Amino acid sequence: QVQLVESGGGLVQAGGSLRLSCAASGMIERIMSMGWYRQAPGQPRELVTVITTDGSTNYADSVKGRFTISRDNAKNTVYLQMNSLKPEDTAVYYCNADTNLPIGGRYLEVWGQGTLVTVSS
Repeated sequence: QVQLVESGGGLVQAGGSLRLSCAASGMIERIMSMGWYRQAPGQPRELVTVITTDGSTNYADSVKGRFTISRDNAKNTVYLQMNSLKPEDTAVYYCNADTNLPIGGRYLEVWGQGTLVTVSS
């Protein structure tokens, strides 16, 4: 199995910055990609960004140029650097890992516990 532990988040003023961390443990060699999702109150969970094992990245249009995903392979940790934060970035942010561990006819997807980011205007 794979476990994800998030840290970071909190309250920041608009225009400020925050960094989220997501540490993976367990069968990390089975992780194919990691990413961040977010869910605002009353809204569906949405993809923010993802990074694959070869370093390819993808970002939601709403965060391009402001957010950066990176990883430290030695620490098995993925980071989300969030700059120029806006009130509309307020949400619970979830770390996600897609694995190649088979389960029930599909592959296991692992989620962190979520961390709240609040951006005040």
